[in-house]
Amino acid sequence: MRKRSGPLAGLKVIEFAGLGPGPFCGMLLADLGAEVVQIDRPGGAMAAFAVSDHRRNILNRGKRSVVLDLKKLEELEIALKLVDRADGVIEANRAGVAERLGIGPDVCLARNPRLVYGRVTGWGQTGPLADWAGHDINYIALAGALHVCGREGEKPAIPQNFVADMGGGGLYLAFGMLAALLEARQSGKGQVVDAAMIEGVALQLSAVLALRAFGAIDDRRGTGPIGGGAHFYEVYETKDGQHLAVGAIEPQFYRTFLKEAGLDDPIFEAQWDRARWPMLKEQVAARLKERTRDDWVATFSSEACVAPVLSLAEVDQHPHMAARGVFFHDGEVMQPAPGPRFSRTPGAVSAPPSRPGEDTQDVLRDWGILI
Repeated sequence: MRKRSGPLAGLKVIEFAGLGPGPFCGMLLADLGAEVVQIDRPGGAMAAFAVSDHRRNILNRGKRSVVLDLKKLEELEIALKLVDRADGVIEANRAGVAERLGIGPDVCLARNPRLVYGRVTGWGQTGPLADWAGHDINYIALAGALHVCGREGEKPAIPQNFVADMGGGGLYLAFGMLAALLEARQSGKGQVVDAAMIEGVALQLSAVLALRAFGAIDDRRGTGPIGGGAHFYEVYETKDGQHLAVGAIEPQFYRTFLKEAGLDDPIFEAQWDRARWPMLKEQVAARLKERTRDDWVATFSSEACVAPVLSLAEVDQHPHMAARGVFFHDGEVMQPAPGPRFSRTPGAVSAPPSRPGEDTQDVLRDWGILI
């Protein structure tokens, strides 16, 4: 059995294999020491993506893999015996699928009353859209997040799948499961955690909604102070075709940015005059286009709130990122290090991703199902 370290060492979790938020939640728990066993179906959840090298599937690091055909009663019973011995379950099917497979929360909690059954879907387990198909882009659209991303006069910008799948799904579910697991230790009773990505996304809009309530922003895309409307919170192109991210909001940072950028026109003193923002943005853009990205980075001090926009090919080489070990390499695969950081019980990646079914016999033996 793999040696595990971290604040969740000793926690046992079954993850029914899926895509996106479920595996991400399982990875987060495994990174912090939980023993996560992924139950995959024959052919694997990633079969549709023609994955040839499962060692590169970062979301499955630190887990062990069991393959079971849940349509066969004897293999379904093995899966349920694993659930009997677990503290938590991660399930990321569309609403109703787990119930049809015989692994729904009613069945699992009847067998293991202290179980925390975590389930993540896009729309939630109830409501008019509960059984609809969807992906990240659909969930952030309905929740209002997609509308606020992008430039004025342009269509919304797609933020990859960070917002719903990862933040509003996997991270949201992990938070909910840990809260329920903490409560279960006190009560001895499990429960279901229903993590709907539309609700996880809505929670991430809290600060945006507060700004809207204050009147600082409205529903026009790309016009607010932190949405692309202001000259002091913007991405600018440099001479070499690279980019700088400027976030000089507070007066002291704004003054430093202007001084170090050589922008001494008195018109910049009217920082919050929205009518002037387009003109001021043009002047900042023209100035920053005069030099290369790295030249500007060397010019700006710690109080200017300026950072280079780094590509994924160079991000791990930045001195600060390297010093903190934000990324590490497992062979040719760059991946983020476990987090957050703990002073006494740090997390760690216990092993690279397994091939589907690679650990079936070992897991069944270790969990006392095979004698």
